[in-house]
Order: sequence, then C-alpha cells, then structure tokens
Amino acid sequence: MAYHDVPLIGILTSARDQIHLGYRLCTHPLSGSVKPNETPYKSIALSDAPEKALCTDSLMLIEHSIAVCQHLAANPRPVTDGMLKDFQLVDYTLILSALEGTSDWHPGIDPFSDASHPADTTHLSPSC
Repeated sequence: MAYHDVPLIGILTSARDQIHLGYRLCTHPLSGSVKPNETPYKSIALSDAPEKALCTDSLMLIEHSIAVCQHLAANPRPVTDGMLKDFQLVDYTLILSALEGTSDWHPGIDPFSDASHPADTTHLSPSC
C-alpha cells in the first residue's frame, strides 16, 4: 500500500505503468458514483504479483479511465475542507467493499491499519 499525493491522473498513469509490468487491476479505477473531477482521493487495487503476460482487459480499462479523467479535468469542481473528510470516507468505504469481494479477503482484518488517514489507500496489492 502506498499513498501518493498527486492528482488522479498521476494515480491512473502509475497504475497503468504497473499493468504494463504484468500486474492486474483488482478494482475498477473509477468505481463509485463520484466523478474523477469531484474528489481528490482514489484507491486502486492491483494484484500482488505480476503475471507473465500483459492483461489486456486491465490495460483497456485503465486507458479508458485515463481518457475519462482527462476529459473531466477540464471542469474541476471546488472542494472545501469539510468535503475532504467526506471524500476520504467515501473512498475508504468503496475500496473496503471492493476488497471484501476478493477471494483472499479476511473479515475483521483492516488492511489500512498502517495508513495515517483513510486516503492512504491509493495502491493496494491484495491477491485477487
């Protein structure tokens, strides 16, 4: 797990770079109903180890997500300090829900116990 204080496009391109190295997406890069231009937080789960072959499904999905993000970046939405905590909670809830759906999820174990705040969930590496 790693937290990156960069815009969403940086998170998506970093995930794309990992996909080119053989990692697979375990969660949808644009999950939830919050548009990419509305929140500064986004968690993306990738496989815990690279595979021998490139996952074209993961690559197509991340490339599409990058295109959507670039399109919406032209219309940024203002975010107040009060909204930041709400967006952290939304992101945290979305990634927990997604991880609970993986085969290696262990109920009762918080994968974010080492995170300094809920938004520290940017690149996770669960088995999926």
